Amino acid sequence: MKRFLVALTAAALGAAAHASAADLVTAPIAASYDWSGFYIGANGGWGSSHSCWDQSFFGLTFSEGCHNATGGALGGQVGYRWQRSDWVFGLEAQGDWADLKGSSQSEFTPAFTDRSRVDAFGLLTAQVGYSFSNALVYVKGGAAVTRNHFDVVSTPSPDTLAATTDDQTRWGGALGAGVEYGFAPNWSLAVEYDHLFMPDKTTSFASVGGPIPFFGTDNISQSVDLVGLHLNYRFGG
Repeated sequence: MKRFLVALTAAALGAAAHASAADLVTAPIAASYDWSGFYIGANGGWGSSHSCWDQSFFGLTFSEGCHNATGGALGGQVGYRWQRSDWVFGLEAQGDWADLKGSSQSEFTPAFTDRSRVDAFGLLTAQVGYSFSNALVYVKGGAAVTRNHFDVVSTPSPDTLAATTDDQTRWGGALGAGVEYGFAPNWSLAVEYDHLFMPDKTTSFASVGGPIPFFGTDNISQSVDLVGLHLNYRFGG
């Protein structure tokens, strides 16, 4: 009888072990979040364009001071990503309308106030990221372009335009970083920061309503900081 109970117990344990092994083989394994594929999205956020003005006068340069042009931005992006294990690589193009405005009284000619405005900007960047399933941390870098407008107004009356320029386009570089979260198989939301390195540019101003058509020349620097929220839809998956 004792031998029979020992044999029965051993058989039961063997069957249980076999069943557990079968469960491990047949149990479904949750797939990791897939970041690969084409995606399109919208973004919105805040930006600040920092500019310093230096006026050239009879071969001499005089500092007029610096100011920030700040405001909102709204646009879209499109891109493609490849995922290899936990590493994610991508290319992205982004374009935004912007309303960044700022001004400061000239330190060289206090009778005038210098004004800056950024109407639009674009980015063309490559990305490298690391995936923690449906969370992605990434850095990006590439080319940047801004569309700017500069003018000069009378300090006592900010609405009196003294001199202006044509719209100006600048090409530079961009570096950024972001954190993106996939909250559904095809939808993700990212928080991103970008810094744009724009070159200095010599800008000629034309008088408005004055007897002298030529007003002056300034060398204007520019750098831009952007913080945005990006909503993306990925095709496939």
